[in-house]
Amino acid sequence: MATTVSDFVIQRLKDWGVQRVFGFPGDGIGEFDGALGRAAREGEGLEYIRPTHEEICSLMATAYAKFSGEVGVCVATSSPGAFHMLNGLYDAKMDNQPVVAIIGQQGLPSFGTFTQQESNLERVLDDVAVYVQTVVSPKQAQAVIDTAFRTARVHLGPAVVILPHDVQGMKMPELGPENWVSRSSAVAPSTAVLPPHEELMRAARIINEGSKVTFLVGHGANGAGEEVVKAAELAGAGIITTLRAKQVVSSDVPHHSQQLGLLGSRPSSDQMSGCDTLVLFGTNYPYGQFLPESGQARAIQVDLKPEQMGLRYPTEVNLWGDVKATLTALLPLLEAKTDLSWQESVVEGMKEWEEEMAAQSELTYDDGVNPRRVFRELDKRLPPRAVVTCDAGTTADWYGHHIRLREGMIGDLSGRLASMLAAMPYATAAKFAHPERSVVCTIGDGAFQMLGMNELITVKKYMARWDNPQLIVVVLHNDDLTQVSWEMRTEDGNPMWPDSQDVESVDYAGWARLLGFQGIAVTSDDDVAEAMDRAFAHRGVTLIDAYTSKNVPPLPPKVSFEIAKSTAQAFLKGDPEQKGAILNSAEAVLSEGVERVKGALHLGKDEGDDQKK
Repeated sequence: MATTVSDFVIQRLKDWGVQRVFGFPGDGIGEFDGALGRAAREGEGLEYIRPTHEEICSLMATAYAKFSGEVGVCVATSSPGAFHMLNGLYDAKMDNQPVVAIIGQQGLPSFGTFTQQESNLERVLDDVAVYVQTVVSPKQAQAVIDTAFRTARVHLGPAVVILPHDVQGMKMPELGPENWVSRSSAVAPSTAVLPPHEELMRAARIINEGSKVTFLVGHGANGAGEEVVKAAELAGAGIITTLRAKQVVSSDVPHHSQQLGLLGSRPSSDQMSGCDTLVLFGTNYPYGQFLPESGQARAIQVDLKPEQMGLRYPTEVNLWGDVKATLTALLPLLEAKTDLSWQESVVEGMKEWEEEMAAQSELTYDDGVNPRRVFRELDKRLPPRAVVTCDAGTTADWYGHHIRLREGMIGDLSGRLASMLAAMPYATAAKFAHPERSVVCTIGDGAFQMLGMNELITVKKYMARWDNPQLIVVVLHNDDLTQVSWEMRTEDGNPMWPDSQDVESVDYAGWARLLGFQGIAVTSDDDVAEAMDRAFAHRGVTLIDAYTSKNVPPLPPKVSFEIAKSTAQAFLKGDPEQKGAILNSAEAVLSEGVERVKGALHLGKDEGDDQKK
């Protein structure tokens, strides 16, 4: 029997299947940390991973949940630690990941007395947490821990348990039948929710009646890739995956047109403009401007988050259920299409798109390495079962355009939150979730300077625990917050502003070598392939410091008149990178052929004279 509340909580975490926690110490969680130390010395503890910052702890817990399918657990001290963890907890909330955060607090008598590091943590954390509760009595601890895990699993978000310092050390009693005392169980409820049969029949009829069916697949369909592909074969459907769902459907499936939107493919855009039936599987795709016109398509949504159903596009049927269980029940109701011309058009479109992406990657620029070439050469060399993480910014554009996750590979990023710097803690967490796999982190220099450089220290500390120590970090080094620079131009018609956008140049390869890792500087397009070969031949950590052009445009598959107009206005206002950005944009567009140029400039016969100008 546990002797203190802290001892009990540690054992309860183990009862819930937790093997490791990502934590950072402090006096507010000191008694709990002491109990973790005692358990470790007795050989009955949890693996305690301590990165360099509490924000990294929560991001690692979120990433660990994504890569392992388990509940991620992070631990921090009271107010400063809790506040630092908010970003990672919001990442869990916005990407629907089960995380439990255990946070220290000052002693019970200090509540509301303005003492050091005492604040109303429940109020602060209430917005981010699917459940937040302070343990004020030992008899409450069991129910709070169990409720946190159950709620995190069912509601797919972060739950927070606040442990005051004095409660952490109190004696844990045996619980018996007693008023106000809940005796709970460490058993997770099933989430294999299945919609009623009549609703499945309605959805099947809509799919069977459609002649141009498109599946938009999100990360909520993870683990249901086989069922998605089988359903698409029966329905003659094209498949689009969201950026976080690249791994759900293998890139080897020929009618999988990858992503949609600014970092998507033209075949995906064509599907959306031409489909008559749209089925959303496990996605709350946030960019409504890329979805079909209202009334164009009959729509169905399958999701475990009912509050997010029928939200982005008007749906006829909303199936509240687990994607895998729902598809398993739906498959026998689908009729096999004999006319596969719609699906075949997607296949042909993807062949052309891949040729286009290859041509884009072969372009050369005067101001640095083509970042597309970096990603394409990386993609060619990904070993079986590789894990790839990418950061917010242009790395996400190149990841969407050029990385093809084959069967068994996985990849992820901070999705709806799109937090910079997440790629590094994601990669490190992936090594703990899958220590036998090769992991690749792709990240921009701005994000790498935030906390990414620090995390190479964490890698140095823990890499001996990994069966396969291969970790490759690819830094796009262009001394610019590139995505924001382009957004300033394309969204607001403002020139890039060096005071906000410049990133101080650092010898990232030298920093890696200082820590004992392999560091490779890449300053020429001709050096990219060799650098990738060296990295994948090295059984250890490699940082590729790729000095890339800041002016390669992250072009969407179809450039709207509004984007072209805003960009032109930005250049006319005196963009400091005007010459390079214009030349690189022109070369990129021209490489896609005359028809693409016409589409980009809206020079069709129906356009007015003002737009032609």
